[in-house]
Amino acid sequence: MPHTAPSQAPELDGLAALVTGGASGIGLATARLLAARGARVAVLDIAPDTLPEADRDTLLALRCDVSDDVSVRGAVGEVVERLGGVDVVVNNAGIGAQGTVVDNGDAEWHRVLDVNVVGMVRVVRAVLPFLRVSSCASVVNVCSVAAVAGLPRRVLYSASKGAVLALTRAMAADHVGEGVRVNCVNPGTADTPWIGRLLDSADDPVAERAALEARQPMGRLVSAEEVAAAVVYLASPAAASTTGTALAVDGGMDGLRVRPTTD
Repeated sequence: MPHTAPSQAPELDGLAALVTGGASGIGLATARLLAARGARVAVLDIAPDTLPEADRDTLLALRCDVSDDVSVRGAVGEVVERLGGVDVVVNNAGIGAQGTVVDNGDAEWHRVLDVNVVGMVRVVRAVLPFLRVSSCASVVNVCSVAAVAGLPRRVLYSASKGAVLALTRAMAADHVGEGVRVNCVNPGTADTPWIGRLLDSADDPVAERAALEARQPMGRLVSAEEVAAAVVYLASPAAASTTGTALAVDGGMDGLRVRPTTD
């Protein structure tokens, strides 16, 4: 009689996850993969109606403005009511910024830091009581290679992501004793809608894309799905001994110093 391998439940079966900024780009790719691995997934987004129609049967889409504490607490409360709790938090919502230190005024600095840094604080603060009672509690923050590599004309964005890296490690230290793991993923330049808009606004989009690809040693942009795979690994029980870690998915952008090729 042929041997039949025992069936195994998906690795995230029974877990409830929320993903901020989950209606597009890295957030959507992450939400889809979490669901494929068995999780019940809520997408929190400032524009939930932009979630593709094909995903609405598997993903719960809720409006959430991470710059508004009332909005965050309301959305988290609805997630808990609809999904029965929260085990996994993916802090992905964020906005970009360009320019040198003199190119943005105080209002823009406050706006970007409020979304990219304090927005993550608001989400974790609201969801922490539910994470504390989970047996598989995990927070994954979407950071950036900009946190660890000096990039031209990205000083405001870089400062916000440097703060996310420090926030991740400090939260990991604070909550490790409560069984709540906190990690982050550092993508390189990813092929996302934001980068698409950046390229569309360039004087020469083809040349700008080539320049972005050339600065990554692998010679191409990172895909949203590649970042999602790293996020889901850190969120899963497979990474149960990993906390306070920044996982680079940057095509070697930060760590490698390759010699230029010559014809």
